[in-house]
Amino acid sequence: MSGGHRRILVVEDDPETAGQLVEELTVSGYDVDLAANGREALSHGAARDYAVITIDRMLPDIDGISVMRQLRDDGIVAPFLIISALGEVDDRVRGLRAGGDDYLVKPFSFTELLARLEALGRRSETIAKETLVRVGDLAIDLIARSASRRGRKIPLLPREFQLLEYLVRNEGRVVSRAMLLQHVWDLHFDPSTNIIDVYVGRVRRKVDDAQAYPLIHTIRGIGYCLRAPG
Repeated sequence: MSGGHRRILVVEDDPETAGQLVEELTVSGYDVDLAANGREALSHGAARDYAVITIDRMLPDIDGISVMRQLRDDGIVAPFLIISALGEVDDRVRGLRAGGDDYLVKPFSFTELLARLEALGRRSETIAKETLVRVGDLAIDLIARSASRRGRKIPLLPREFQLLEYLVRNEGRVVSRAMLLQHVWDLHFDPSTNIIDVYVGRVRRKVDDAQAYPLIHTIRGIGYCLRAPG
């Protein structure tokens, strides 16, 4: 993995195994977050972007398969490396079909673990390049339909995301209210409607409030433009 995206989430309930993984991965140059159960894994997975998530099948509260499925349903695209003592063919197949990208059976060689993480990390970077669009410190994920600014997720309703996506795809260009109405709402221009102004106001508050600089700019009498300074 490149230096810019080396954060890994380790989901492991056994304290000794978890400690060894965190120590070895940290020494190998990774930034590591640890989740000791399924609920912590769901919380971490939703809050940050990870290059890879390693997960144990058998967790004390929610099993690893259910955690993977939930995170996938929530739009998390990070690759999963399942690490489990359950090594039968049926166990591996079930894990991979449930959303896992690779499967490593305990006990394992740490050298092999690193090699698998590097391979999954390269895949993760390729996916990110294809699906992430950035303007300044704003990033939108076209697959997960999510947005973040300076790493902090922005809660957007589906129509709000569509509006932001259209502005991002037209970075630096002035888009009129008629263009937004047509491309985001699939409607012809109605000069009496204020729906565009209402939605732009909502998105602007979510994207620009309490930030170092605004991204969404009003072009008086014409429409709106999304651009970063510089």
